[in-house]
Amino acid sequence: QTLHGPVTNPSQIPKWNYDGSSTGQAPGEDSEVILYPQAIYKDPFRGGNHILVMCDAYTPAGEPIPTNKRFNAVKIFNHPEVLTEEPWFGIEQEYTLLQKNLNWPLGWPIGGYRGPQGPYYCGVGAEKAFGRDIVDLHYKACLYAGVNIGGINAEVMAGQWEFQVGPTVGISPCDDLWVARYILVRIAEAVGVIVSFDPKPVEGDCNGAGAHTNYSTKSMRADGGLEVINKAIEKLGKRHKEHIAAYGVGNERRLTGEHETADINTFNFGTADRGASIRIGRDTQKAGKGYLEDRRPSSNMDPYMVTSMIAETTIIWKP
Repeated sequence: QTLHGPVTNPSQIPKWNYDGSSTGQAPGEDSEVILYPQAIYKDPFRGGNHILVMCDAYTPAGEPIPTNKRFNAVKIFNHPEVLTEEPWFGIEQEYTLLQKNLNWPLGWPIGGYRGPQGPYYCGVGAEKAFGRDIVDLHYKACLYAGVNIGGINAEVMAGQWEFQVGPTVGISPCDDLWVARYILVRIAEAVGVIVSFDPKPVEGDCNGAGAHTNYSTKSMRADGGLEVINKAIEKLGKRHKEHIAAYGVGNERRLTGEHETADINTFNFGTADRGASIRIGRDTQKAGKGYLEDRRPSSNMDPYMVTSMIAETTIIWKP
């Protein structure tokens, strides 16, 4: 559809629809799913006045379909207690670049393994960093689009990378993460590379892929915030199983207690401890205020589910 002039607000865009029976989201006899525009980004692929539109999905009657996790997240972020606390989230999205048709990490010998981990983390050089052209293009495209992207780095396993979105408030980093994922897959597609968000793409003595979620509230950022952080961690521990259930598919293959993870059945926390469920940074400990890092979410997690659940547990829930 043609819209006159630049589009700056989702309300300017008409609702659209698609065939939900093709995606397993609606029955064939009543297959229409309605798209509600929610956030606008500049289109880095076509440029000009072209835009990318982040939408969520509803039935013709206006009910969110079951896979629409954004709807409930918005309700939580609009809760009066949550609005007062202005929750910030910064999400570290790890992913693995795979060789097309092989499902094997980029830069790895076919059917073979790279050497021991260590040289690849934040590595540089043709023998250590694989796919940097994709990573750099993705970073530039996200900046152009208006995604609040904070950085990139090569990860511990060869062929594995990370980008960060946020810290921003409430639902915003969730929209940013989904759009950033889309842009990444589009760029990799153009050069014949697969992006995997699997939490453990290579079994054995290799790091998995997570989506560490950094979180703070107004009270945590204020003087005396460390006490608020500790109380939040206590509440997160009491709902550990519920959070794990919402933190991604296949996460049990990653959360083994090794390779910078805590065991999936154990909740723990510590200062500067990357083998803990929840990490408190040394700067936060020293300042007595700041943020916490939830290291449990997997790379394929739904950010709407993870961030809203953290806010609900730590702000709204009364144990």
